Amino acid sequence: MLPRPLHYGSLKLVSRYLLSPLAGYTNLPFRRVVHDIGGVGLCTTDLVSAKALLARSRKSLQLIETCPEDSPLSVQIFGSDPGMMRGAAQFLEEYGVASIDINMGCPVKRIVGGGAGSAMMCQQSSTIQLVQQVVEAVKLPVTVKMRLGWDDDNLTAPFFAREFEQVGVVAVAIHGRTREQGFRGSVSRPGIRQVVEAVENIPVIGNGDIRTVEDAQQMFAETGCHGISIGRGALANPWIFKQLVEFETTGHYSPPGNFDERLTLMLKQLQYQIDQIGEDLGIRLFRPMAHWYLKSMRVKSHLRDQYQKARGSDEVQAVLQRIRNAGLTTGDRTGQLPDFHIPVPQGPNANW
Repeated sequence: MLPRPLHYGSLKLVSRYLLSPLAGYTNLPFRRVVHDIGGVGLCTTDLVSAKALLARSRKSLQLIETCPEDSPLSVQIFGSDPGMMRGAAQFLEEYGVASIDINMGCPVKRIVGGGAGSAMMCQQSSTIQLVQQVVEAVKLPVTVKMRLGWDDDNLTAPFFAREFEQVGVVAVAIHGRTREQGFRGSVSRPGIRQVVEAVENIPVIGNGDIRTVEDAQQMFAETGCHGISIGRGALANPWIFKQLVEFETTGHYSPPGNFDERLTLMLKQLQYQIDQIGEDLGIRLFRPMAHWYLKSMRVKSHLRDQYQKARGSDEVQAVLQRIRNAGLTTGDRTGQLPDFHIPVPQGPNANW
């Protein structure tokens, strides 16, 4: 028996599997290739400053840039000023996004220092009022992404989830770590389960340490969550959403892309980036993503280094041709690649 469809209020998602926001990575080009592969129910942008969005900063407008293939889209906003958060939400409603997500999970010092991100979990009354004002300002479904709490002595996510449901939030996503943990250690599935048990009707989305279909099944089984949001696991394997839907509907799933398929996908994403922001900047800003593609493809280190140093389209294409000719260090270029995990950033103040 298939699970019930996942709804964010009136918004029905095509699957229970969502792309998490990852600063610098879940941009429009990556969201497009994930949609091209299939299986993803909802993609969320990198976190966007409400203040910068209201100022119409070039970077903020670029972060929310979208296209028909990038649908449905949720924009994640952060800030501690209720007026700015409300204004940003209203701007996004006029802009035409499908959903708005409020960031209460970012542990990075510059975000927390301004009273946003995880710091909001330390201010119960003002945080609930801020979220309520955003909900009441728009007709769009509003969700919240948060951590279990500030630290092990302040696991406030169940409390906030209950309160948010009462003020009209349509779903909450829980990263199963505290702010004190940052990205260290393992997620607490029992902690996520406490949030699931704290709400009455809204879906709870489990997040953290989902790298395989088996990880997702364990998350469902141990937490009772209604959907799963994936970040680093999707960078390592953009096919994971398709695999999850295949397993859910058939009990089996296809392998992720092989060497040749990943190279093709990488070139497609690079072209999407160039189309969006131009050749020079597109090539430069694609380098971090290319690093993970080439590592997962087991490309020789000297060729990976050549790619990072390439300038201009001609140099990039020449290096990619050398990579295509050389193939991977070990194994069959048309066979399944070994599992690849993108490492967890070190410490709560990592630049993610």
